[in-house]
Amino acid sequence: MSTDHDHNGDGHGHGPRIGSAGSRHQRPLAIAFALTASYAIVEVVAGLVTGSLALISDAAHMGTDVLGLGMALAAIQLAKRPAAGGRTYGTYRLEVLAAVINGLLLFGVGFYVLFEAVQRFRNPPVVAGIPMLLVASIGLVINIISFKLLTAGSKESLNVKGAYLEVLSDMLGSIGVIVGAIIITVTGFRYIDAIVAVGIGLLILPRTWNLMRQALRILMEVAPPGIDIDKATAELSAVPGVREVHDLHIWTLTSGMEAATVHIVVEDDATWHRVLDQTRQVLTEKYAVTHPTIQLEPADHVETHVGF
Repeated sequence: MSTDHDHNGDGHGHGPRIGSAGSRHQRPLAIAFALTASYAIVEVVAGLVTGSLALISDAAHMGTDVLGLGMALAAIQLAKRPAAGGRTYGTYRLEVLAAVINGLLLFGVGFYVLFEAVQRFRNPPVVAGIPMLLVASIGLVINIISFKLLTAGSKESLNVKGAYLEVLSDMLGSIGVIVGAIIITVTGFRYIDAIVAVGIGLLILPRTWNLMRQALRILMEVAPPGIDIDKATAELSAVPGVREVHDLHIWTLTSGMEAATVHIVVEDDATWHRVLDQTRQVLTEKYAVTHPTIQLEPADHVETHVGF
């Protein structure tokens, strides 16, 4: 007997409900995306005009926010589409693929900023401190507005929370540029621009590594962080009426959407519906699986194992 997803007294409910929390906060996400994207372009132009590497690197940092916000919006839109054709899980993995591409680009940006900063330590250029301060201050205001727009959604949606954390970290970068601009204006210490640029670059790289690591874990279908497969197997085996558990797989389809498949061997005198409900409850409530597929098997069933 093979059972999919959800079972209750009224029958089966097929397919997870994904994206509803994020959908409620789509408008604030869109506003934050538009503000951030527009000002990232302004910062690049201003950085080139003023000669500030710190301002350019902060623009690159803000560019990561644009990509993060864009992916959050794309994920909400894609989650609304029903699975069609051969895409039985829909197009959720596009978010993960975009994260990998994003990570590769950001590594390039981060290392370029560090390389350019080393060159500037050797021969620090003249940097226009007042324009740099003005542009960075306006950028900080944009960050604060976006931060406030995303605060409520970050408490309900992991997708929105990712964008919220992007904006929060960029606020720190903007503050760094402002401090650098003030020091240049007051003291004329030109090395501070390269120092701040290095700081922002070092802020981008670890965050990019975490993004890449999470995306690659999903693509490799590794069990989500914090999930112990052996412990989950033991808890499923402890459900009354279960004789044996095998072929348990838990993986992430995309952020906030965990899937699982498992074979449950049922005792001869067990009530199958009760076993199904209780094993499903273990997966959904203890392991946050949104898409469980449970195959129940009679105790005398002889299975030929193929593959995993």
